[in-house]
Formats: sequence, structure tokens, C-alpha cells
Amino acid sequence: MKKRIIPAIDLLQGKCVRLAQGDYATHKIYSADPVEMARRFEAMGFEHLHLVDLDGAKGDRTCHMRLLEQICGATGLRVDYSGGLRSAKDIADALNAGAERVCVGSMAQQNVPLVRDWMSRFSPAQLMISADVQGGRICIHGWQTRTETTLEQLLEAYLPDLRYVVFTDIERDGMLAGAAVELCRALVRRYPSVSFIASGGVSSVADIQALLDAGAEAVIVGKAFYENRLDINAL
Repeated sequence: MKKRIIPAIDLLQGKCVRLAQGDYATHKIYSADPVEMARRFEAMGFEHLHLVDLDGAKGDRTCHMRLLEQICGATGLRVDYSGGLRSAKDIADALNAGAERVCVGSMAQQNVPLVRDWMSRFSPAQLMISADVQGGRICIHGWQTRTETTLEQLLEAYLPDLRYVVFTDIERDGMLAGAAVELCRALVRRYPSVSFIASGGVSSVADIQALLDAGAEAVIVGKAFYENRLDINAL
């Protein structure tokens, strides 16, 4: 199971934080040293890391490329990087800094032709689409703006080239109230050619197992780690 669990580090002003339902005003600092936090995850036996630039996601440019480079240099973790990626150069810079994959969210909703061009320029294994959902609609700009685009409309705009999707149920994220298992199962059934990485609401090992049983390729876990809700030895 551990190989399919991806710990998350969300960066805000250089610190490791967690939000509740995407609300920046609720942020709680868990570490002032994200590099050391990444080392801790590696020491626990994890191989992958989901690194989110919250400053970049909310703004118009990536802000933590240096921390990405430091984490990749200090660990052997396979890092997915997201937040503030607005150009092909941003994507190339993140990959050159050591990221294995990048995750595009706001631009994927705002400019489909441009992001489809990026998909043709980079390997399908390097570029993931982020689908952050609230009330059935996609949210962008660090979840601060809710659009009229449905999850299905977003995904179908990128088929048949789409390989990886990170989906987050915003209403569950950071709430430790259980994962969106039924949403995961429905997505896997509807889009069998896509590998889905589930995020949001995980509060227990049982939640992780339920998502994997529903067909998730992997599960991103954040607050449950920081609040000591998971028995690492049971993973």
C-alpha cells in the first residue's frame, strides 16, 4: 500500500501548512522546514511526494521553485509539483529542478488549446491535470474561483491524450471527514484510460484502502499525517 500513498507538502510563504476546504485564512503551520519534512516522509519509507505551491496557485506565478530544487536534491523522492505553472517555461523549469511530474490546474480550465499544446511538447507521464471540484464545478486560482466548468467537461477536453488526473473534493479537503470514494469509483468507470490520483478528506488507513479498492492509482494524504491519524506501521 505504501507505494501508492503520496504524502503532501503544501507551501505557503516557505512553510509547510494545511488548509481547510481551500480557505487560506484557516492555514495551520506544521513545519517551518519543508526540506526536513520531505526527509521525514522519505525516512518513513515513502517514495513519492506531492508538493503544492499555494502562493503560486493563488497568484500568477510559481513562487517555490527553489524549495522544489532543494527537496529534490536532499531526497530521492519522486516529486509532483503544482501551483502557479502558467507557461511551458514554468513546466520545463520545474522538471529541470527535479520534479518527475507537474500538475496543471487553473490553466487547464482557462486555456485548453495552450495546455493541449503543452501535452504534445512534454511526455504524457510528465504533465498531469488537476481537477479541483466543489459543488460539481471546477475551482481555480488556489480554489478561490469557482467556474461553471464541470469535472466531466474538463476531463473530456483532454481526451484521448489524458493520462494522469489529480482530483480533489474541496469540501472534504483538510476536514478529516472521509474520502470521496463514490466519486473516485464513478470516474474510474467512466474514464478507464485515465489514471486517477485521489486527494481530499483522507482520515484513516480505511479511507486509503477504500480509494484504492475503488480504482485510484494512488492517494494523496496530507492532514491525516500531520495530525497523527495514520498508523504508519499499518501501511
